[in-house]
Amino acid sequence: MTTTTEKAAAALELLPEEMREPAVAYLIEQAEKYRALKQELDKGLDDVRAGRVKEWDFAEFLRRARLSAPR
Repeated sequence: MTTTTEKAAAALELLPEEMREPAVAYLIEQAEKYRALKQELDKGLDDVRAGRVKEWDFAEFLRRARLSAPR
């Protein structure tokens, strides 16, 4: 059985030469987005574990927003 890396390399080899670099750039871009998202999720989970998160009351939020909105 081949590894994911080997499968990705084989797939790149199937592409025409001019498509390989954009394909790799796209994969890198998606990996960076995933890493950033994972990092933000980890921060949020750390906040939950540390007790810095409380239940959000959407109706109360809207009420306060209406009161503070410019008229």
